Amino acid sequence: MSSRGGSDQQSQRRITRTQTAGNLGESIFDSEVVPSSLVEIAPILRVANEIESDNPRVAYLCRFYAFEKAHRLDPTSSGRGVRQFKTALLQRLERENDPTLMGRVKKSDAREMQSFYQHYYKKYIQALQNAADKADRARLTKAYQTANVLFEVLKAVNMTQSVEVDPQILEAHDKVAKKTEIYVPYNILPLDPDSANQAIMRYPEIQAAVLALRNTRGLPWPKDYKKKKDDEDILDWLQAMFGFQKDNVANQREHLILLLANVHIRQFPKPDQQPKLDDRALTEVMKKLFKNYRKWCKYLDRQSSLWLPTIQQEVQQRKLLYMGLYLLIWGEAANLRFMPECLCYIYHHMAFELYGMLAGNVSPMTGENVKPAYGGEEEAFLRKVVSPIYEVIAKEAERSKRGSKHSQWRNYDDLNEYFWSVDCFRLGWPMRADADFFCLPFDQLQFVKNGDNRPAGKERWMGKINFVEIRSFWHVFRSFDRMWSFFILCLQVMIIVAWNGSGQPSSIFNSDVFKKSLTVFITAAILKLGQAVLDVILSWKARRSMSSHVKLRYILKVVSAAAWVIVLPVTYAYSWDNPPGFAQTIKSWFSQSSSSPSLFILAVVVYLSPNMLAAILFLFPFIRRFLERSNYRIVMLMMWWSQPRLYVGRGMHESTFSLFKYTMFWVLLIITKLAFSYYVEIKPLVGPTKAIMNVKIRNFQWHEFFPRAKDNLGVVIALWAPIILVYFMDTQIWYAIFSTLFGGIYGAFRRLGEIRTLGMLRSRFQSLPGAFNACLIPLEKTEQTKKKGLKATLSRNFAEISPNKEKEAARFAQLWNKIITSFREEDLINNREMGLLLVPYWADRDLDLIQWPPFLLASKIPIALDMAKDSNGKDRELKKRIQTDNYMYCAVRECYASFRNIIKFLVQGAREKEVIDYIFSEVDRHIEAGDLITEYRMSALPGLSEHFVKLIKYLLDNKQEDRDQVVILFQDMLEVMTRDIMMEDHISSLVDSIHGGSGHEGMTPLDQQYQLFASSGAIKFPIHPVTEAWKEKINRLDLLLTVKESAMDVPSNLDARRRISFFSNSLFMNMPTAPKVRNMFSFSVLTPYYTEDVLFSLHDLEVENEDGVSILFYLQKIFPDEWSNFLERVKCRNEEEFRMKLQKEEELKGPKELEEELRLWASYRGQTLTKTVRGMMYYRKALELQAFLDMAHDEDLMEGYKAVELNMEDNSKGERSLWAQCQAVTDMKFTYVVSCQQYGIHKRSGDTRAQDILKLLTTYPSLRVAYVDEVEEPSKERPKKINQKVYYSALVKAALPKSSNSSDPVQILDQVIYKIKLPGPAILGEGKPENQNHAIIFTRGEGLQTIDMNQDNYMEEALKMRNLLQEFLEEHGVRPPTILGLREHIFTGSVSSLAWFMSNQETSFVTIGQRLLANPLKVRFHYGHPDVFDRLFHLTRGGVSKASKNINLSEDIFGGFNSTLREGNVTHHEYIQVGKGRDVGLNQISMFEAKIANGNGEQTLSRDIYRLGHRFDFFRMLSCYFTTVGFYFSTLITVLTVYVFLYGRLYLVLSGLEEGLITQKAIRDNKPLQVALASQSFVQIGFLMALPMLMEIGLERGFRTALSDFILMQLQLAPVFFTFSLGTKTHYYGRTLLHGGAKYRPTGRGFVVFHAKFAENYRLYSRSHFVKGMEMMLLLLVYQIFGHSYRGSVAYIFITVSMWFMVGTWLFAPFLFNPSGFEWQKIVDDWTDWNKWISNRGGIGVPPEKSWESWWEEEQEHLKYSGKRGTIAEIVLALRFFIYQYGLVYHLHIAEKTKSFLVYGISWLVIFLILFVMKTVSVGRRRFSANFQLMFRLIKGLIFLTFVSILVTLIALPHMTVQDIIVCILAFMPTGWGLLLGL
Repeated sequence: MSSRGGSDQQSQRRITRTQTAGNLGESIFDSEVVPSSLVEIAPILRVANEIESDNPRVAYLCRFYAFEKAHRLDPTSSGRGVRQFKTALLQRLERENDPTLMGRVKKSDAREMQSFYQHYYKKYIQALQNAADKADRARLTKAYQTANVLFEVLKAVNMTQSVEVDPQILEAHDKVAKKTEIYVPYNILPLDPDSANQAIMRYPEIQAAVLALRNTRGLPWPKDYKKKKDDEDILDWLQAMFGFQKDNVANQREHLILLLANVHIRQFPKPDQQPKLDDRALTEVMKKLFKNYRKWCKYLDRQSSLWLPTIQQEVQQRKLLYMGLYLLIWGEAANLRFMPECLCYIYHHMAFELYGMLAGNVSPMTGENVKPAYGGEEEAFLRKVVSPIYEVIAKEAERSKRGSKHSQWRNYDDLNEYFWSVDCFRLGWPMRADADFFCLPFDQLQFVKNGDNRPAGKERWMGKINFVEIRSFWHVFRSFDRMWSFFILCLQVMIIVAWNGSGQPSSIFNSDVFKKSLTVFITAAILKLGQAVLDVILSWKARRSMSSHVKLRYILKVVSAAAWVIVLPVTYAYSWDNPPGFAQTIKSWFSQSSSSPSLFILAVVVYLSPNMLAAILFLFPFIRRFLERSNYRIVMLMMWWSQPRLYVGRGMHESTFSLFKYTMFWVLLIITKLAFSYYVEIKPLVGPTKAIMNVKIRNFQWHEFFPRAKDNLGVVIALWAPIILVYFMDTQIWYAIFSTLFGGIYGAFRRLGEIRTLGMLRSRFQSLPGAFNACLIPLEKTEQTKKKGLKATLSRNFAEISPNKEKEAARFAQLWNKIITSFREEDLINNREMGLLLVPYWADRDLDLIQWPPFLLASKIPIALDMAKDSNGKDRELKKRIQTDNYMYCAVRECYASFRNIIKFLVQGAREKEVIDYIFSEVDRHIEAGDLITEYRMSALPGLSEHFVKLIKYLLDNKQEDRDQVVILFQDMLEVMTRDIMMEDHISSLVDSIHGGSGHEGMTPLDQQYQLFASSGAIKFPIHPVTEAWKEKINRLDLLLTVKESAMDVPSNLDARRRISFFSNSLFMNMPTAPKVRNMFSFSVLTPYYTEDVLFSLHDLEVENEDGVSILFYLQKIFPDEWSNFLERVKCRNEEEFRMKLQKEEELKGPKELEEELRLWASYRGQTLTKTVRGMMYYRKALELQAFLDMAHDEDLMEGYKAVELNMEDNSKGERSLWAQCQAVTDMKFTYVVSCQQYGIHKRSGDTRAQDILKLLTTYPSLRVAYVDEVEEPSKERPKKINQKVYYSALVKAALPKSSNSSDPVQILDQVIYKIKLPGPAILGEGKPENQNHAIIFTRGEGLQTIDMNQDNYMEEALKMRNLLQEFLEEHGVRPPTILGLREHIFTGSVSSLAWFMSNQETSFVTIGQRLLANPLKVRFHYGHPDVFDRLFHLTRGGVSKASKNINLSEDIFGGFNSTLREGNVTHHEYIQVGKGRDVGLNQISMFEAKIANGNGEQTLSRDIYRLGHRFDFFRMLSCYFTTVGFYFSTLITVLTVYVFLYGRLYLVLSGLEEGLITQKAIRDNKPLQVALASQSFVQIGFLMALPMLMEIGLERGFRTALSDFILMQLQLAPVFFTFSLGTKTHYYGRTLLHGGAKYRPTGRGFVVFHAKFAENYRLYSRSHFVKGMEMMLLLLVYQIFGHSYRGSVAYIFITVSMWFMVGTWLFAPFLFNPSGFEWQKIVDDWTDWNKWISNRGGIGVPPEKSWESWWEEEQEHLKYSGKRGTIAEIVLALRFFIYQYGLVYHLHIAEKTKSFLVYGISWLVIFLILFVMKTVSVGRRRFSANFQLMFRLIKGLIFLTFVSILVTLIALPHMTVQDIIVCILAFMPTGWGLLLGL
């Protein structure tokens, strides 16, 4: 991510906009595609585009002026792309001159310009003069900017034509100029005077913060300072005094105001309503901001510079000055932000200067008032403070990019740790240019003439500080020496106990065994000496920067360890009367006096005394914490011996209860592991080993160098080596088992998986509204807080909402419906499912009951009707049957109530009302009496229902022509009711009397006849106006009555089910109570983006691969239901209709809305920036809804949020409206910044990604984009044709938000809010953290969520964000949380089987894995996104990640390490989740695994791991090891075990020892070895991954599902994938430790719908899998051919089958998982392509993809930088390939069992002969093939004949066999490979 390419500007490449002004049939000359050196003309071109449709001539004049200005700016066209740009612009001007001239209205251009200016002023500026809301203000700002540009052009045109400017225009322009200065683009707070009426500026807390900042009373302004405005504040004064940049000041002003206002708003009770800043808020922010600085001062024993005045009135101002100064330093520090203590140093001196100025101190040097050392002029701070330090970082970083070893350059940590010593004050202030800090590395020193031309200052280069990262496996031992020592000592004791006596553990109490066991103390002393020596060796290159007391400590450690290595063995020797061999030898060196056991015991007690003290401190962590933080000399001396004093890593100990929990976990695990190792691996092997040592072997099958060696040591080593390796590795297996068990138990206690199916959701849905209100709605003052404790954990119930609690029901409806509509917008559900899932938005107050979603009530009414029909008059029984199903009971009640309401609403006539009222009163009376069924006939009820359903259909259509049908329906219903159901004479007579009776005979005139419901006003139909509430009511009733099938499968989409189940489940988990939005923690989201996909283009989607599969087709097949839902949403019946509409849209050349929808639909299913932005902007939508629920009055609440959204445009006009307040409070609380590093380059080069980002900005007006702007500026010092590049951190927003009702065409444009100059290129280290760092200054709030580009979010999860942020205030151990960990859902699992494996693996890590790490193990770090950081904590401590090149490759986890080392606390919360995408193809996954393995290799070398390994207590250190680098080291040991076993067997077989020992049990049937290799197999096939995976799936989705998933994974070859993955991890981890070569590997994250060629797979997997697979195959073949043991036994098959499986997997997995991998034509094509690649010659400029030679050189490149140790290690490892030849040549039939060394010598002669012949042919081909072709052919023929004749002779005379030929190939092939590697 760190690459930065130059931007070749090509003016012909233009962004084609679909929504730009006018679309005049010609691509508008894009105002954005402008060379960086001509950036000043971009606004003029923008204006030209904007007014093109209104007045083409004025647009032409603007472009002409732009051309002239461009020529003035760069007359020689020296800037990159300037000449092409000017040419293109000139060509366009020539084209447009005549047509625009003809269209000119006025006589001259000057008059045309004046006329247009006046027109524009009236239309746009005067009309918007009183900007009421944000949108109006944005338009007004834009209008002022346009008017300014127009005036500039007007002036130029008038000057050219010598025309005076109209006075009216001059007057208007004066007003415009003044307003333009005020109306600058703003980020969140419009701080200009005219915006005081905006909703956000009317918050008292904002006003209070602004007023407090504007208190500049008593500040000594510089004499030459001119006050530019009335509202100048404290930050303006700091800018004037210290020389900060203007935009930095503006940025930090808003930052500080929002920070203070958000903390102030949470203070309870409020002091008063006056806009006065609360001192408590100020103190709280100051405490957080300066905690690290004060700690630093205390550590260095310096007085803090934070002096507060004694006068109370000035305290607030002084605090604000101190805070403002720190933020301004931080905001402009650029890459120095990674060095927090460097910032402390700068701040310390600048704050002291600030204090001196305010106190009126006089300089002793000048006699004048104190002034800043670097103050005054513009950009002084950047040039004089930041740039010198930045230059040091840049020069050191330059070395790292040239492949230097870590020890040869200083990274960010080294430079920062310079400020951990008091010596840093030697740097001075102003900083001395000759200080050692600024000294350059050796090869960058300039030769200065100082007599002998020697480089000046070479000896003074600081070098590494405190720690040196050296490539060595020894770092694993050095960092975790206590663990390795413990396991080594345990192994020693177990072998001693097993070897001596009975072998039972109780035999340790036997005096001899016990005495022998005491040798562990001698071993411990030796290991301690090894550790001390290792420390000295690995720290040797830091000796220059080391303080004397650290050097003294290292020396004393070595001396004391050496002393104990002497003292303990000597005293041990004297503790025996008859000492064994080892002790006897030592005793013989000294006097043979009598034994003295007490002396050894005394020595052991003294030796152990520091350990005893450490054990006491371990049991009382608070004492340890106090001692580590203490600055008392005596305490520091004590702690100095145990560990070097460092600024970080002090006081990291946890509470006693946490300590007890993780100690118990590890004690149980270690006991289990040691018992297993002893009884299964060690004890059974002791007897056979003794037997083997007693056998004498004299007959060897090769030339044995040590034929008289005792005890068959080679055999013993071959037997024990795999066992020992597994002993050190199998703790990882036991950790997997224990973590699975404990993680599962913890998960169950946290209530995971309680609701995992729709059935479970239905059963608990009645308590869901209560859960919604309890968790997501703030508590009223009268309500009690939630209970805590075990009872609350075991059962958490929520009361059902009673019907009279209208507000609670309304709130639930708003929240629930927002979630369901988001499902529909995402196309997870269709319209029918949405209707079934929605709760009524508009609460029907006439219904005294809860209205459940129709999916719960579906089919209940038809069933109830059938039950009623068959009830036979048994009223009580029917009621009982209906009431047993609560949802049926609710459905019946609601339908009856709605039926009554609708009929009463529709019936308007007085007579009709009388009848209707009577009928309903009768029915209600019978219902109350309980005799409804006995009195009325229910069999006719279905008929009435049918009529009513018909009526509903008519009401839905609401057409005038249906009125007559509605009348007849009413009469039918009345007839059914009165005749068939009620059967009462009274009602019949009442109806008849209304009809006019039946007593009159003859014809009645039509006008005198009266029919019920038939008169004009009798019924209200059609309905006008139709409200949303009415439509919703009718739709709902229609669903209730007509849906006859059960809605058990709603929603049918699996993802929708998962999300709704998890969300419902999470509400029953423990989470903090939600505060009101105004009182919640404010937070930001930050997403780094480089050059990934923003939005798929139509071409990307439809282009087909070689198999004819396009991405769109692929997506349609993966998400068929979502595609159908999409078609329904865009109102297309099928795909053909959609294609036709798309084609028609293309032909019309209008707005391509359908194309946009399709692109969005596809992009939301990929891993695109669009998907991430949509997901994160759900936070904003959620907060707006929650703010509405918090602030709405009862009336608004009952109307619903949807009503507010629908009336948004009208509401926003009144700035105090509810909608405006909701938006304002959301602005205060949430900011989203996407750091698009290359956006500026993309924009200027016309890249479509820039256009897509602009669309995002317009769609989401509150989205902000930060980018690094590279601008070419003419050099002021050298007036030559060289332009220098200047870099800026810029923040942009959409120039105008998307408006639906605006008739004017609007360009999609951005506008710059802040542009802060940088000291140089922003990317010096790893790309992603540097990208985050440059943008972090634009984030706001107290929380910061880091989100990656491949993540997603969901509406329902966004609703819980304010609950999560409250965790910062919750109790989580001895320290408050600094990182809140979140779980993730991997959404790419459905893409392929590999993606599914990866998804399950990742899911188990981010859930069960991290759950256990956070609690009880207390070692959770930051594993990438989406964790939420305590922003103030981390911005003062180096940011959210580390960025040093290579060493911080896994940048995220270092953020977690840093947080923990600096006394942070990382927690994990499982009630909220964020989506995450993973790689989906084998090559992508392998690249990702390689990157992670590389990162872990670098972590192993890092200071962070070393410090954690030493500063954690023993058990927490174990947790840290096995969950970070230990996992990868154990993986390495797993593969190493196979190698050691096979090479051991090779030795036994080829030497003949196996044949000699065939009768021995250890050789024939070695049970411990079988167990050891079984352990290895468990790791190999992914057992470590599968266990937690099974537990988590079982916990969350049921154990039957887990089992079926597991079986399905096996059928889909999951073991093959995990075995292959094992090889990737091992190779890259091992290679990084030995040689380096770690780098960021972009994986692409796309859809794998293509076939990877074999040549590509070969390049990727050759060294990591294919070569190692071939080597193991060779070993197994040799073992198969020459081995004698295990023949036919099950044990043999069991031992070798997993190895053959590994060989097969490593060689063939890339073909198995490759699309079309076994298609014959593809195989043929791949073979041809591979042959072409392998035969191509390399050379300069030939890429590795084109030639094997180039690829080989690239593969060997890491050896150039690996140093002597790495090269020697590589050669030593290559020597193993010569064993084959040495052993196998003695097994040739032709050798006739000769054991002479001469046989081996002759074999080398053969090799040299073969090499000579090959070289001869190669040279001959080059020299003779052209001119002497015939001779060359003759020579080749002669060589061939010679070869054949030698072969025939060998077969005929010495009887060489076919087996000999095969054996020769097996012998010589590895030798050739060894030579290739060694040379």
